[in-house]
Amino acid sequence: MSRTGTLTQLKVCPRAAKAEMKSGTATSGLILKDKLIFEHSDAGRTGYSLPALDVPAAALAAELTRAEVKGFPEVSEVDVVRHFTRLSTWNYGVDSGFYPLGSCTMKYNPKINEVAARLPGLAGCHPHTPERFSQGTLALMHDLQGALAEISGFDAVTLQPAAGAHGELAGVLMIRAWHESHGRSRKKVLIPDTAHGTNPATAALCGYEVVPIASGDAGVLTAETVAEYMDEDVAALMVTSPNTLGLFESDIRKICDIVHAGGGLVYCDGANLNALMGIARPGDMGVDVMHFNLHKTFSTPHGGGGPGAGPVGVTEKLIPFLPKPVVVKEAGNYRLDFDRPQSIGRMRSFYGNFGVMVRAWAYILTMGGEGLKQASQMAVLNANYIRARLEGAYHLPHQNRSLHEVVFSDQDLGGNCHTLDLAKRLIDYGYHPPTVYFPLVVAGAIMIEPTETESKEVLDEFCDAMLEIAREAEESPELLLEAPTLTALRRLDETAAARKPQLRYCPPQEATEKKENKSCY
Repeated sequence: MSRTGTLTQLKVCPRAAKAEMKSGTATSGLILKDKLIFEHSDAGRTGYSLPALDVPAAALAAELTRAEVKGFPEVSEVDVVRHFTRLSTWNYGVDSGFYPLGSCTMKYNPKINEVAARLPGLAGCHPHTPERFSQGTLALMHDLQGALAEISGFDAVTLQPAAGAHGELAGVLMIRAWHESHGRSRKKVLIPDTAHGTNPATAALCGYEVVPIASGDAGVLTAETVAEYMDEDVAALMVTSPNTLGLFESDIRKICDIVHAGGGLVYCDGANLNALMGIARPGDMGVDVMHFNLHKTFSTPHGGGGPGAGPVGVTEKLIPFLPKPVVVKEAGNYRLDFDRPQSIGRMRSFYGNFGVMVRAWAYILTMGGEGLKQASQMAVLNANYIRARLEGAYHLPHQNRSLHEVVFSDQDLGGNCHTLDLAKRLIDYGYHPPTVYFPLVVAGAIMIEPTETESKEVLDEFCDAMLEIAREAEESPELLLEAPTLTALRRLDETAAARKPQLRYCPPQEATEKKENKSCY
């Protein structure tokens, strides 16, 4: 490997080159690299040109001169533009290519919904605008609440929570408030081992003891198991359906009846609603409260630390405890109702991430009921197509039919290769790796969720790459163990990065002084 300036020339092995041609998405040859912005610095360079002052300089400006900011990079405008343009090419997302992360629903979202969210009357509406001037935005929120309630089978929905885990928090707080209103102080929450990882954290945050429950051999929770754990100290069961194995909890109706008979409530994690919407409604199954991930199911870009939304649907008995304010409609007008004495209170400032709500509402209006149903059907079909193509080459820990995602394991991977090696090799084929080592109930898990937006051509190319990698593991395992080879950087020491992170930049001439407690930037 030789390097010239900001370009890297890679020597590609014949098999890797063949993999590129088969996948059609990878690249080889020259790959743009970049230095740290501090390394572009050269004394005296500047990225701006301003006319001479024709007024006295303010004292504040004098205090903030370049000389006062030690180590601040001195770069030209073109240095800045090229630096951040190169960095932008390193970011991978659903607009770049197939993003098969399981349990995350990283799907392509129609850009028309982005346009709707940027309409001046919606994007420019300040949250302090009086209600009489906000009837359009309040109407949108009110109608979105109704649409989500209809889709899920609940009696009411709050849009206030800002993310899925935030919605979980609101839901469990409402469960606790409901028990307290009946003079009960229950202490435990039951959580299956196939639930999302945020569920036990939420229960603990609300002051409950987390009681883990093992799923059955078929990968789903059984009613008999729940009955064994159910007692007068159990406040709720938190279940994810479809669960993290991509399997529908087939006993959910019986399970809800058992929990209700014992005086508890059932919380459903709705992150996987894209496998059910338009087909089945959790509220009809006996679930009492559920959060939605608008940034997973209803057309909002997911990931990168951007805003999400975690609305919560509840049955009638929990309506008094909804976070306040609640959007209500009276005599043809909309308003925010703060007069709710049993409410768990406000969950965040203002009412929620409004831009996310606009995208979700635009998506629902565009799709309609039949369109939402078809989206679920396509998500399930795509996952099962991948399952059918890879079954035999990769181990399937459970034989139950998958829904929106499928979980394999590295049990049958040859050449002493493991899930991490497969993930790194997929990068050479031009694909973002799927979720690895989750769910924890499957050793060496490989969790793939294609979503409803990918075409058969894309799925076939991905499956071809997966099958080729399985063959490589048997015949040339070194290709997996040394991967990735077609990237600007090779495999990193992730353990050292986690245990000994370098969070500050040290210029080369100062690196040797670090041990003497010299400053780094």
